[in-house]
Amino acid sequence: MWNVLGFLQKYLTWSIPAFMVAGIAVGAIADPAPLKALIIPLTFLMVYPMMINLQVQKVFSGGDYKVQALTQLINFGIVPFFAFGMGKLFFSDRPLVALGLLLASLLPTSGMTISWTGFAKGNVTAAVKMTVVGLILGSVLTPFYAKWLMGAAVEIPLSSIFTQIIIIVFLPMILGVVTRLLIVRIVGLDKYNKSLKMKFPAFSTLGVLGIVFVAMALKAQDILSNPVMLLSFLVPLGILYGGNFILSTLVGKYFFERGDAIALVYGTVMRNLSIALAIAMTAFGREQGSEIALIIAMAYIIQVQAAAWYVQLTDRIFGAVPDVKTA
Repeated sequence: MWNVLGFLQKYLTWSIPAFMVAGIAVGAIADPAPLKALIIPLTFLMVYPMMINLQVQKVFSGGDYKVQALTQLINFGIVPFFAFGMGKLFFSDRPLVALGLLLASLLPTSGMTISWTGFAKGNVTAAVKMTVVGLILGSVLTPFYAKWLMGAAVEIPLSSIFTQIIIIVFLPMILGVVTRLLIVRIVGLDKYNKSLKMKFPAFSTLGVLGIVFVAMALKAQDILSNPVMLLSFLVPLGILYGGNFILSTLVGKYFFERGDAIALVYGTVMRNLSIALAIAMTAFGREQGSEIALIIAMAYIIQVQAAAWYVQLTDRIFGAVPDVKTA
């Protein structure tokens, strides 16, 4: 089982398209309505494991206020408005898809923010703080941004979104913190870090793939009647991520040393698409939620590929990691 989960997680750029195709196939040959009952359990499976490894206590360690402040300025002062503009440009006649693009931009950072920062040899401690702060701010601000920017085109159920955010973000966060404390107390910090910590993200991946499968199945008939629709999402997503990478790279190079610059890039470009999916599928009802979720599912493909390529280019952009000379 671990081998299968590890494979799905490692090759997410292939796993997600495969589950999308499988969902469309199932929705084409059978009534997908019963799958609606899986949304809440899959959402919990997606969010709760990632919260176990979330190190909330690191938010209170200081010393990097400038990079943290600029990161959240980009996350909430620039990116959502860029996404909103892209939605107006490409999906003026499809407000639910535009809302999906906005939701994907409003929830910054994920567990992969920390992982990719580590792969690129950036400041992992700064990335941990960005992840926690971005998740909390994004969860609180998302309903207001959605109402403010999209309320004229789409009915935004503020109370429903807030309720779902409490259920799918803050409740799992509390449970995750408690779970981590209990595990560390029972098995010790060393065993947790060496043997258990890396297993939880695989369960989150399974939840993500399940939600993608359900979303595709519920919209299968619409997708099959217009198969070019999904491909049309790639251009605005590519522009959104490309523009975000360029902006964050320039800010990082101009204002920060290598480690903080890399953390800023991944702290502003990586989005918590899992929670965006969860909000779409739980707060907006079956029909609307499935349509909103389509572009969020496609964003996974762009995000993972772009993050991986950026690691390969990091040394060219920011220079190699300085050698540490010992006496």
